[in-house]
Amino acid sequence: MTVAQQAEGARVAARVLSSATRSAKDAGLHAMADALTKAETAILDANALDVRRAEESGTSAALIDRLRLTPDRIAGMAEGLRALADLPDPVGDVVRGWTNPNGVQVRQVRVPFGVVGIIYEARPNVTADAAGICLKSGNAVLLRGSSSAADSNAAIVTALRAGLADADLPEDAVQLVPGPREVTGELMAARGLVDVLIPRGGAGLIETVVTQSQVPVIETGTGNCHLYVDRSADHDQAIRIMINAKVQRPSVCNALETLLVHADTADSFVPKALQALAEAGVTVHGDDRFASYGDQVVPVTETDFAEEFLSLDLAAAVVDSLDGALAHIRRYSSGHSETIVTDSQTAANRFVAEVDAAAVLVNASSRFVDGGEFGFGAEIGISTQKLHARGPMGLPEMTSTKYVVSGAGQIRG
Repeated sequence: MTVAQQAEGARVAARVLSSATRSAKDAGLHAMADALTKAETAILDANALDVRRAEESGTSAALIDRLRLTPDRIAGMAEGLRALADLPDPVGDVVRGWTNPNGVQVRQVRVPFGVVGIIYEARPNVTADAAGICLKSGNAVLLRGSSSAADSNAAIVTALRAGLADADLPEDAVQLVPGPREVTGELMAARGLVDVLIPRGGAGLIETVVTQSQVPVIETGTGNCHLYVDRSADHDQAIRIMINAKVQRPSVCNALETLLVHADTADSFVPKALQALAEAGVTVHGDDRFASYGDQVVPVTETDFAEEFLSLDLAAAVVDSLDGALAHIRRYSSGHSETIVTDSQTAANRFVAEVDAAAVLVNASSRFVDGGEFGFGAEIGISTQKLHARGPMGLPEMTSTKYVVSGAGQIRG
């Protein structure tokens, strides 16, 4: 089928979902989760083909980690769908409402977008997450995954559609959009058939969709995330946060990429940080001041400071003040997640007020910037733009609103 034909099918499915009850959608989520579990062997076999091709083509370890599925990751995908069923249904929520002096009632209520297109790279778990969030929020979804995960995504979508059929919901509520690169252009040109596009992946993909799409776009962003260790920081706390943010899963967008240390605490903190990072296998790319504390530090470049490494690499610098840290973050931040470790409420307040990012953290790891950690269930992505949605995008962010006006025969004078 062409993209237009798939989108037409999705629009039919979206009309069914727009009036589906919460119990019907939740039953669909449980059925999709059960179908994933039943299809575990088929999904793993398909994923092994994708991983083998990636390894043979010299794909980086970070990207292969994003691509690889395991029984635990499939179980996590299924559990994410079940967790969504436990969350409130946003459709029909009243955002605000009032009664005018003439007795006319006005309510702003949440409604589905309709048809959502998602263009994403690697990470086949996104396929299940996106399908589940779209179903719960009453949307049909067209999934355009990358060729690197083609077999994995096909197996996952086959299972999800089987689950929808088991729950008596339209299978076309979840569709994979296969085909060559030109198909992505068709999806971006499907204005009037697709209501919104969400790109999820590297900077190149996001830039292409934002600049070329004729369909409205919700922009998710790359994660050049900074950790600033203030002069008053508790060193043990800062080390724990730094290692967790950098090492726990370095290939994700909320992982730490740049460490900034106040000059007044550098003499005592940086040697400890270098030891902890070395033990964790992290390569530090430091400026001259940072490098003076250890021979293992490699010279940092301008590109390093602007880089989303997605690997066990970390850019680092010593700054003279909080102002210096804020200036560095303003220059290089991708607007994702920025962290300060400090015992000063004044410094924390300034950092929160002046950093322009989707998430600002005080004395906590940037790894918490995640829909699941926020209690949203699975997330569709982390928006770094400022219109409609910003930060982790859960169920409410996948809706629009309409005004419902109710009267008893009133007319405007």
